[in-house]
Amino acid sequence: MSALAAVAAAGIPHAVVRHGPVSSVAEAAAAQGMAVRDLAKTLVVRRADDDYLFVLVPGDRQISWPKLRALLGVNRLSMPDAATAKEATGYERGTITPFGSARPWPVVADERLRGRRISLGAGERGVGLQVEADDAVGALGATYADVTDPS
Repeated sequence: MSALAAVAAAGIPHAVVRHGPVSSVAEAAAAQGMAVRDLAKTLVVRRADDDYLFVLVPGDRQISWPKLRALLGVNRLSMPDAATAKEATGYERGTITPFGSARPWPVVADERLRGRRISLGAGERGVGLQVEADDAVGALGATYADVTDPS
């Protein structure tokens, strides 16, 4: 199922913004008329072989590995290479979203997204999926937590 079909099937109010090619988070935010902090990067994190999760990170922040390890109760996490991320999610880097993923991995959303309208990847290049973060977190069964640091 495509990301757009998955978000529609979840009944979440959303907007699809087709903005064309961009080369950075800042360009993507500008193309969608949003602040960089409202562009949520969906990062794939590996806990173990064939065990991943999605981490939703505000565009102006980065994962805090110590905070995420503490939250998950693990000593080691890593980010898979692009080919492995595509295999795990069905999406290429830069388009990854939890919606319509090849497998429904757990989702952790940084707490700074709470109560905000955000843009997620939509599964294809040059397309943003704008949703209320709280609606997305609820539909995905995600958890809000403090898992980032300033970029």
